[in-house]
Parts: sequence; structure tokens; C-alpha cells
Amino acid sequence: MLYDALVAESRRNDGLDAVRSAALDRSLVDLLEHQRTEFRRSMGHEYRRSGAQGAATRTEIDGRLAACTDEEGRAAVLCLMLAACFDDTSLWQYEAEIGSLISRVRGWTPDEVAVMLLRATEYDMSHWFAGALSPVLDAAGQLDADGRRAVGPWLRLAHTRLMDTTVEARLRASLAQRLRALLASVDEAHIPEGLIPAGAPWAAPLRDCAKTSPTSETADFVRHLASLQGPRPAQRWRRTCRELADAASARDLVADVLRALAEDDPLCSTGSGAHTAWLPGGYHHHYVVHQNDADLARGIVWAAALTGGPAAVRHLGALALRTGGHGTGVIEDLKLAGAAINALAETADPASLEALWRLQSRVRHRALRKQLDTALVTAAGKQGITAEQLVERSVPDHGLAPDGSLEREVGGHRVRVAIEGAGTVRLTFSRPDGGTSRTVPAAVKDGFPDELLELRALAKEIRGTLSGERARVEALMSAGREWPYEEWCRYYRDHPVTGTLVRGLIWEFQNAEDTDGAWRAVAPAAEPTGRPERVRLWHPIRASTDDIRAWRERIVAERLRQPFKRAFREIYLLTPTEEKTGVYSNRFAGHIVHYRQLYALFKERGWQANFLGRYDGGHDGEARAEFGDGEWRACFHHEPAVDDDGGYAPEHAATDQVRFERRDGRHRREVPLTEVPPLVFSEAMRDVDLFVGVTSIAADPDWTDRGEDRYAAYWRTATFGALTASAEVRREALERILPRLKIAARCALDGRFLVVRGDLRSYRIHLGSANILMEPDDSYLCIVPSRGKSTGNVFLPFEDERLSLILSKAFLLAADTEITDKTILRQIERGA
Repeated sequence: MLYDALVAESRRNDGLDAVRSAALDRSLVDLLEHQRTEFRRSMGHEYRRSGAQGAATRTEIDGRLAACTDEEGRAAVLCLMLAACFDDTSLWQYEAEIGSLISRVRGWTPDEVAVMLLRATEYDMSHWFAGALSPVLDAAGQLDADGRRAVGPWLRLAHTRLMDTTVEARLRASLAQRLRALLASVDEAHIPEGLIPAGAPWAAPLRDCAKTSPTSETADFVRHLASLQGPRPAQRWRRTCRELADAASARDLVADVLRALAEDDPLCSTGSGAHTAWLPGGYHHHYVVHQNDADLARGIVWAAALTGGPAAVRHLGALALRTGGHGTGVIEDLKLAGAAINALAETADPASLEALWRLQSRVRHRALRKQLDTALVTAAGKQGITAEQLVERSVPDHGLAPDGSLEREVGGHRVRVAIEGAGTVRLTFSRPDGGTSRTVPAAVKDGFPDELLELRALAKEIRGTLSGERARVEALMSAGREWPYEEWCRYYRDHPVTGTLVRGLIWEFQNAEDTDGAWRAVAPAAEPTGRPERVRLWHPIRASTDDIRAWRERIVAERLRQPFKRAFREIYLLTPTEEKTGVYSNRFAGHIVHYRQLYALFKERGWQANFLGRYDGGHDGEARAEFGDGEWRACFHHEPAVDDDGGYAPEHAATDQVRFERRDGRHRREVPLTEVPPLVFSEAMRDVDLFVGVTSIAADPDWTDRGEDRYAAYWRTATFGALTASAEVRREALERILPRLKIAARCALDGRFLVVRGDLRSYRIHLGSANILMEPDDSYLCIVPSRGKSTGNVFLPFEDERLSLILSKAFLLAADTEITDKTILRQIERGA
């Protein structure tokens, strides 16, 4: 019998037995038991009859509860909570009935509230516990000061259970704040157990402070820190935070906790449990903050930003990178990283700009990158400049001299860190006798390991900045931005890092004395004439054919190596066909590509794309990238290739349309291609051409050896087909490079091919795919390129792996009698 079982369970010798026993109304308990019996019958063959009886019982219970007086209602609540059960056959919680009764009855006694608090903590399922606790706290709120003091032990027990339980974050935060407010009304100086995590290294300063200085001011401050739930606190929260921090003299405490979050040892899942409940128990990982302590940690982050000033910037940046970066040794904590990013934007300290810039070049997660963009806009607004100006003004100089170098004395040796060219950072060591070496001297390596480690870390940071600046400056090719000359000199030409890149580019200048507003291009490293007022990047789409040809001649003749393609940059103009299709281009549709290679190239070029796979939504691929300072977005559609029988992810994909969207407030809208600026269209299509050209199976030299015929027709058509814009530029570069080569007499350009005359045969190398046909029968020659194979001392005006591959094959085939690779020789001799 249910009644007898509840009576037995109510006897615990804890001082509350009499309250529990008095609340057990036999007639109500019998109705509850009858209801459960009818429910079990309804699951069997007596569904109709038991269903009707169950409805009648339900009505009788509701009527009885509705007619309760305050005293009867309080007893009914306790009876329902004691009767709640969670077993293998049924779940009976009576949440609606309990909530309705508590909301209307009055006169709660401390013992009754204690029974309810204790019973709620006994609920096996965390969500049932949270659901039951909320109305019980309503009842506790009706108690006077003495009553709340009497139930203090059970309030503390409920708080501890709540902080150890996996509950939806918003609900847990709401319940925790209500419990802390009740406990504070009992003892203002008490910090409830669980509010400060017991075993977390980062919380050690807080635990020590709570033990050595248990004041009401400290407790108020800690409770306030834990009350932050969102990524950005309201102004009221910020004002209160400053006031409470000063009242508790806690500014140094906050700084210590922030430093611990950024630098101290992380928690290990083996000893501290999983970071969050959804992670499997056997998954070994490290993390900084448990999810149940996230609000307190975010409160610390913001308190540090509000009270720490410039001193907090370094640790905020380190924490954002630690919890939001890749390969940091701890799992991502997007909420904590986002709080650190947003807090950096609010510090209004110049050092925060550099920290945000570094994060932008190292954080990959899409959501965090959006927060970084927002943080940069916020920080820029505080300084009265645009986000674009903020980015270019916050590029770190790493303490380098104007020429991009830095020297230090270490153990009697001069160590030089210097940027060499557009992508190289080197350490060189000068001995006391004047000799130099790139190898670390033993005296430095053995005697000054810490200093050497610091210099190597500096070189690594400079490489990261240089790489990020190269990508950023190249992205400006689609923006069409202009700069005042003095501003450009300060943040571009004369910057120790950025300057090493931009001084090697072609720029256009507008002079004050020119009334026609003409722009005049100036060669790399050359000074403009007259009195320049405005500066912009030179782009071939704005230049005449003669000007482009002249610049290409000059670049090759003077061996001016560009950090990225400029004079030889491909141009993509809107075609009549694309004008007719309206909102999409099919120029690069219908190609078969290696999918994983394509996906990797998306990430390398800064495009965001969903991963194709055998899951809901995994059939439609869309890669997106922003152009024109974020005003425009290109969308490249693709899908798994037909009949692809790959595993979870397809081995091959088929390319489809390219579409464009324009920013419209906080949203984007698709626009006709005719509305897309030529710079944006050309730069976006250039990327798509790169994706297709590099990853197409037509560029796979050993495709025909795989015995696959699914895409044989496409391979034959594409591998020796018409040249794309990038291949046409490659052809023009070869026109200027070939006459300067020692094999020039053996080479000639013939339409889509570079023809190479060897001693055994003549060869035709396609300028798009770099694949080879042998004359006279156009038989295919498969040469798989060796890794790291270079073109020797041949000057190339821009980086192009396909151009390097074509030239390396040309050198090899021009001396075909010297080839020793038997695989290649067999193919050549077969038809010779």
C-alpha cells in the first residue's frame, strides 16, 4: 500500500518526522494510488474502461485540491511531494498541482519549507529537481527573517545540490540567484558552498579571500560576480560591480583570479569530472572552467576589464586565445572566450586593439570571429574611428625597427630577428669575432635557454602577424578603399611589419596639384612625385591593357617579386550570359573536384563552408566569404558528385552556381550580378577559379592510372580544355620568362600548351592542368610531381604552384635523355 510505504519513509529521526507524518492524508494518498493503478491498466488491455475511470479520479483530485484551506493546502503540497516517485514504470511529480497550491496558500512554517527543500534535493532527475525547487523557493520567500534563518541549512543544501547538478543554464542561474538572496538575508557575510568551486585552481584566490576575510562586502561582491548571465553586462551591473569591488577592496583579488584563468593549470576530466554533462565519461580532456561555474568566471572577466585597466588587457587576450583558439590544450569554452573578447573591446586601452588584432588572426571559430568583428567595431567607436581604421592601426610592431628588424645581446652574441622578404622571419647570430650564422651557438643554447626561447617565440609571433597582414592587405583588393597620404605612410609604408609587404606593391597616388583628379601608379619601393594627397591600391581591372602589359614587362625585367599577384592578377568581368542569368553565375559550374582538398582550400582562403556528408542537410554545400570590407558576400554552391560512393563524406564534389549578397542592415539580401561592383565580382570569381583549378580531377596527373571511368569524359574535356583566366595569366607570364631561360630554344607557346622539344620526343604541357601530351600521337604522359621540387634560380614574378610545376616539367623534358625514372622512361619510349 502506498500510504504505509510513505509513513515508513517519513520516519528519519531528523526532527521533521512529525511534520511529514501529519501531512500524509490517507484519503488523498489512496486517490493517488488509485490513479497510478488506473494508469498501469490503461497501458494494457483495459484501456477504454480504465481511461474513463482515470479521468474521474483526476477530476476528484483536482476538486479536492481546489477546495483546500491554507492549512489543508500546505499539507497537500507536502503529501504530493512525498508521494512523488521516479521509478522504472512511472514518473509522478505533480508539478502543476504543487505550483498552483503554493501560489495561493499562505502561512508556511519553517519546518514545512524545510521538508519541501529536503525532498526537492532528493529528486533523482536534475530537471525534476530544478522544477520542484522553484515553487519551494516561493514558499521560502514568504517566511520572515527568523523563519529563513531556521531553514538556512536546507537552503545551503539546495544550493550545493544545484551547483553540482546539470540544469539548463538560464534556469540554474535564476534559481541560484534566488537561493543566494535568501541566504544573504540570513547571513550577509556567508558565501554558500558551491558558489566558489572547491577544486578549481583559478578560484584559489577567491577561496582564500572567503576564508581569511569573510566580510559582507566580499560576499556581496562574489554574489554579484556570479549574477552575470549574458556575454555583455548591463550598465547597471557594471556600476554596481565597480562600487562593490571598491567596497570589498577586491581589485587586486580580481586581477589575481584573471591571471589564474589565463595561466594556471587547467582542470582534468579524470580528477575533476567532465567539463559538461554531454561529454562522455571516457573522453579524457582538460578545461579551464566547469560549465556550472561559467557565470562566476565571466563575472571575473568583466570585473577585471572594469577595474583592472591596462594591466588586465594581456590576461584577457591570453584567456580568449586559451579558451577560443586552436591547439591550446584545453577544450573550447565559447562563452568564456566571448566574454574576454567583449571585455577587451570595453577597456578603451590602446593595448586592447593589438590584443584583438592578434585574436583575429588566430581564432578560427565562426561564432567567435563574429564577436571579434563586433568587438572591433565597439573599440573603434570608442576612439571615433571606423572598424577598418582600427584594424590597420592595431597591427603590432613587436618592437621592431622601421626596417623590420630587432637586435639583442645574448651571451656575448648579437641575435637579430628580421623580416626578410614578404613571408620570411629569420634569427641570425653574430659572434664576437664578427661572423654570422643561422645556427644557434652552443654558448647561447646552453647558457641562455630562456632568452633563446623568448626570441623564438617573438619570431613566431612576427610570422603570424606577417601572415595575417598579407591576407588582410590582399583582401583590400576588393574594397576600393582610399587613404589620406599621411595616414597611409604612418600605418602602411612606415610600419615595421606591414611596410615590408606594401613597399613591394604597386600603389596609385592622387596629387593635390592635379585638377583632373587623375590617379598615377608608382612602382614598388618608388616615391610618388608631386604632393600626394590620396592613396589606393592599384588593381588591373581599373587599368588599360597597355598599362597592364607595361607593368608586367617591368616586373619581370626588374625582377620585382610581388608579395601576391598584382600586375599578373587575373581579371574576371561580367559576361553577357551572366547578365542574362540574373542573380547567379554558372561560369565554374559542372566541375568534378576532390572534395576534402576543396574544403581545406576553403579554410585556407578564409571561406566559411558547411561540410558535406551523410547527414540531414549535408547534401547542399555552400561556401561563403566576405568582400568589399564586409559589404558583400559571395556564395559558392557545390554538392556531392553523382554516384559518389565515398564514406561519411564524399570523395568528389560537383561545383554549381556562384551568387552574391549585399549587407542590408543586420541581414543580407541576394542581388543581381549587374549590381555587384567589378572589384568585388573579380576578386570573388578569382577565388572560385582557384578552388576549381587546384582541386579539379583534371589537375590530377595520375587520374587515368586509377582505373576509374565514372568521370572519364569530364577529365578528358577539362584536362586539356580551354584556358581559364588564371591559365591565361600564366601564359602571359611564360611569354616573358621563357626567353630568359637556358632551355628557351627548346620551348614555344602554342595556344593552350607549352611545347617542349626533347631529344626523344616533343611534349605539350597544358597551361591550365600542367598535364602532358606526347607528340606525334598525343599519348598521355603521367609525371607525378615530387614534393619540394623547385625551379631552381628561375625568377617568378608571383607565387603560383602550377606555374612552378609547368616549368619544372619543362626543364625535365627538355633533357629527356637524362631522365632516370623508369616509370617515365617506359611511357616515353613506348611510342618514340
